[in-house]
Order: sequence, then C-alpha cells, then structure tokens
Amino acid sequence: MSAEGPARGANCAPFGGSLAAEQQAWGGHSLPDLGAIREAHARIAPYVHRTPVMTCRAIDDEAGASLFFKCEHLQKVGAFKARGACNAVFALDDKSARRGVVTHSSGNHGAALAYAARARGIPAWVVMPANAPAVKQANVRRFGAMVRLCEPNVTAREIACDAVMRETGATLIHPFDDPRVIAGQATAMLELLEAVPDLDAVVAPCGGGGLMSGTAIAAKAMRPAIRVLAAEPANADDAARSYASGKLEALPATTTIADGLRTTLSARTLFALRAHVDAFGTCSEVGILRAMRMIFERMKQVVEPSSSVPLACILERALDVANLRVGIIVTGGNVDLDKLAWTP
Repeated sequence: MSAEGPARGANCAPFGGSLAAEQQAWGGHSLPDLGAIREAHARIAPYVHRTPVMTCRAIDDEAGASLFFKCEHLQKVGAFKARGACNAVFALDDKSARRGVVTHSSGNHGAALAYAARARGIPAWVVMPANAPAVKQANVRRFGAMVRLCEPNVTAREIACDAVMRETGATLIHPFDDPRVIAGQATAMLELLEAVPDLDAVVAPCGGGGLMSGTAIAAKAMRPAIRVLAAEPANADDAARSYASGKLEALPATTTIADGLRTTLSARTLFALRAHVDAFGTCSEVGILRAMRMIFERMKQVVEPSSSVPLACILERALDVANLRVGIIVTGGNVDLDKLAWTP
C-alpha cells in the first residue's frame, strides 16, 4: 500500500490552511534546519562512524532500480541512533550533564544514549519494555546504563521515565521528539548525499519519525527535487495513517517483527513528515523477512527487521522507484541470532 503526500497550501488537512498553520496548531514545535544539521555533524564526528554506502547488482535487478544502502547497521552501537543521542548528550551544558540522562527505548536508542553518556562520562538510565529483544537489553547494559523494565506500552514508559527524572534530576533525551536528536539522525542523509549527490529518491523506515523527519529535512534542503519516501510495516501503520489524515493516529496492538517501529509519531514529527515527505508505503511481514534475508544472503550484511522495511516496500511495489537512483537508510543490525524468524 502507498499513500501520496498531503496537498500543500489551502487544501492541507486537517486545518484548512497552510503548512505554517498546521505547525501553529500543533504547538509550533521547532525543527532543525540544514545549519543545525551541519553543526550536529561537526559535534558528533569524534564519536560516530562515517558509515559506508554499499550497492548490490543482484538486489537492483529484483527492485528494478539502482539502490544505494547507507549502512548505519555498521554504526556505533549497531544503529543510526548513535548520531542523535551523541548530538543531544554533547549539546547539554555541564550542569545538566552531571545529573545524567534518561530515556525510554525498545533498544537501539537506549544503547545509543548509554554509549553517548559513557563517552561524556555521565550516568544514564534507560526504561525498556519487558518484551524488548534480549540482544537489545544486553546492548544497553554493555554500555553502562542502568536499565528499568516496564510494561510494553507508551504510558508505562513515560511513567517510569518521570520517576527516574524525579529521583535523579536526569535530563530526558526523547527517542525522537527532540530537535537535537532529529538533527543528529539527519547527518546520515547529509553523508549519503555527499557520497551520492545525484539520487532521485531516498527511503527510510518510520517509527516515531525522528530519522524520517531528519532525513526529509536534510534531503529537501540539499536537493529540493529529490523524492523523500517513508516505509512502514502494514501491521504497524499508524504513521502512514497519521500522514494521510493529518492527525495523530493510535498504534493498534501489533505483531510486527520490526520491533524498532512499534511506536507512534509526535506532533513535531508528524508536522515534519507532512511538510517534507512525498509518499508513504507499507509492507507485509513476509516481505520484511524476504528483504532481510536477501540482504543477509546477497550483501552478506546482518541487518535487523526494521532496517529491511524500505527494501520490502520497494520489492512489493508499495513505493514506485522504477528505474530511479534510490538511497536507503539501513537503520540497524542488532539481531538476536538465536531467534531468527526463518529458523525453527
């Protein structure tokens, strides 16, 4: 399934006004511009990898397009999240930093915040749902954060984070609803366009929308004609529905294997998506597994299910990229190898 972008200008739902009116109605939430993204890139440079861009002719033939994979699964902590976390942590003033940082996360952002906090020498607490993959819980602890488990829902996460903040004075670094985090995530797109400046389109997966927002802002600022496409599992399609309706839609009970995308947008990220994203596509669970296995077998790269969603949308033709040069943000590689979905 695919959804084209919202009409611009007078017909822009739900407010019947301009995109500026939409932003005002959503509280005027700030978003980083290209200058802030470039500042973030310089700030985080000592702490993150400049990940490679890979290609695969065998996958191009299946996709009917030339694909360029920005390999954030090879990033510090095994995910693009290191970028946003490092930017937010190293942007803190010294007084705030000494009290530490806290977040809630299904895994990758938690590990990234733990890594960034360790690099700055400050404490970190990570609230995680009890059903988070064991490999992701272990990754967070490995970087020295204190983990608190909670029930697997947004309310439980927020209550647990509030408790840590009251007890410790730690600063909340939200996984996606933070302009510093969005600016950091956007640096992957900055690097991708520096490496492949003539892309026709870029596709990234969408969960809470931090990466997707940053990708879209950077892409349109650097190359206005580029098509920015968002990818999501059909079993967790709240972002696609929110994008189409112009209001925050609830995440239904979901069984998607793409655990990193089991979260909802914020008002900030929904505004960014409606302002800068051209279309949404959704894919099946079978398609996610097929794409994940294809990357394993043909590129010899270990990627997690959430990372495979853009390729799945392309292979299922939910996004029209025929004969285009397409960048794909490969978001992470933290896979529980003891529980591969295609093994008994």
